[in-house]
Amino acid sequence: MTLTKRLAAEFLGTLWLVLGGCGSAVLAANFGGDGNPLGIGFLGVALAFGLTVLTGAFAFGHISGGHFNPAVSLGLWAGGRFPAKDLLPYIVAQVVGAIVAGFILLQIARGGGGFSIDPTAAGAFASNGYGVMSPGGYTLAAAFLCELVLTAFFLVVIMGATHGKAAAGFAPIAIGLALTLIHLISIPVTNTSVNPARSTGVALFAGSGAIGQQWLFWVAPLVGGALGGIIYAWLRPANE
Repeated sequence: MTLTKRLAAEFLGTLWLVLGGCGSAVLAANFGGDGNPLGIGFLGVALAFGLTVLTGAFAFGHISGGHFNPAVSLGLWAGGRFPAKDLLPYIVAQVVGAIVAGFILLQIARGGGGFSIDPTAAGAFASNGYGVMSPGGYTLAAAFLCELVLTAFFLVVIMGATHGKAAAGFAPIAIGLALTLIHLISIPVTNTSVNPARSTGVALFAGSGAIGQQWLFWVAPLVGGALGGIIYAWLRPANE
């Protein structure tokens, strides 16, 4: 598969992830206001993110590997599963896909009555944050640790599920469910990133509060992803 087609698949897959996951948070999580049974809440948003990865991996995994996340690409490289020469192009394609998704989501949201973005509000436009920008008011240290550890485990699951000895054809399901679980744990903490592209794609439209905290949602997932890749490579039998 040519690099151009692989980058196109990463662009589309990341666009789908951000549009589906962040779209559910912006448009459907609190639909109708507090207490409205039509709103999907935290559980629905967590499931939406898992479903986007699951369906995206089935659609594009055989083309590009289905990373849709700079931390995943870096972790796979650290674990010996991805060439260094493709790392930067993949990350660029993922970030551009996420930004396009954020723009599309903004145009859709503006079509509804009364939509506005408060740049000082926690989780504004599905953005990630810590401190006053955290949905639960969690500290910078707690947010950093949460993002680092959960991204590391995400990479361990990805590398294990895609190992040659794992059950064939089930990797997208395991990966999608892992991302769902990650969101169930961490939405109150950071609004869940574990993906620098996903964070950037909405932060650019959410205002200065989210943009000012973007450094954490690049550093922690990238370090966590690399750590997870290294851990799985160490766990793997030496003769493989």
